[in-house]
Amino acid sequence: MDLRVYHESWPLATAFTISRGTKTQADVVVVEVERDGHIGRGECVPYPRYEETVDGVMATLESLRQALAQGLDRVALQQILSAGAARNALDCALWSWEAARAGCRVHELLGMDAPGPFTTAYTLSLATPTQMRDAAAEQVERPLLKLKLAGDGLDTDRVAGVRSGAPNARIIVDANEGGQEAELGDLLSSLAGLGVDLVEQPLPAGQDLALQQMEHPIPICADESCHTSDDLPQLIDRYDLVNIKLDKTGGLTEALALRDAARSAGLGMMVGCMVGTSLSMAPALLLATGAQVVDLDGPLLLAADRTPGLSYQQSQLMPAPAGLWDG
Repeated sequence: MDLRVYHESWPLATAFTISRGTKTQADVVVVEVERDGHIGRGECVPYPRYEETVDGVMATLESLRQALAQGLDRVALQQILSAGAARNALDCALWSWEAARAGCRVHELLGMDAPGPFTTAYTLSLATPTQMRDAAAEQVERPLLKLKLAGDGLDTDRVAGVRSGAPNARIIVDANEGGQEAELGDLLSSLAGLGVDLVEQPLPAGQDLALQQMEHPIPICADESCHTSDDLPQLIDRYDLVNIKLDKTGGLTEALALRDAARSAGLGMMVGCMVGTSLSMAPALLLATGAQVVDLDGPLLLAADRTPGLSYQQSQLMPAPAGLWDG
């Protein structure tokens, strides 16, 4: 199997800020595999929070060139490469190739109906309460807004501003590990009073034991604390949902296993993404059926997406077209 690996930069429509910093472009790594005239593609987003870089991910993928030439398949990949962005891109490329070889779509390989349409969250960049109120007002027709928190004492004002700007929208918030245990109970009560539906990762991963004993009026979702199904045993008593992202699970193969394990454990599911193109989002659509929250708005934050790309009708995410990732 031949391998091609390359880096692409996609400018964002506007600068996007979370508590960890601001970005103006999405840097992705694209993988193509080819054998017997069939091509498979996948995309990942190296994430500094997990000590990933574009160069590092590309080097990891290049190191597998000989193994692929000798017949490395998707099942063996799970054993030789750890979960993360590099495995995600290659795993999704191998799924794409398998479908091309079979002459069908990946959902058909899995015995599934074509996924979609879905209502996706739309993420507001972190800013001042007034700026976030105005940003929400510009998106007032969207039914589900997601906003970032900073842990700086202004978060309740930010949520109040968004509620004022978009009074009828459902709201979910993402703390990105920025909360403090001593302040969390009061914050959750305030957010509940503002009608927030869900809070993502309010405490740092590895420092969330306090959630076992904490009463919370809003469901709490594990993000940075949950990468693969191996993480679930220590999450069951702390969280209500898990956020499944392909760049964390290391691809669709483990993401499907995590989905099934989470359901068996009685946990709800959110499907999320890094900021990438439609090629990153398309495999994640296969996880969205039955999810309580779908957050696959990455392409909406870009100045331009690849062609063909996913179609968004406001916040309605339509089924992936053939030729984007599979089919």
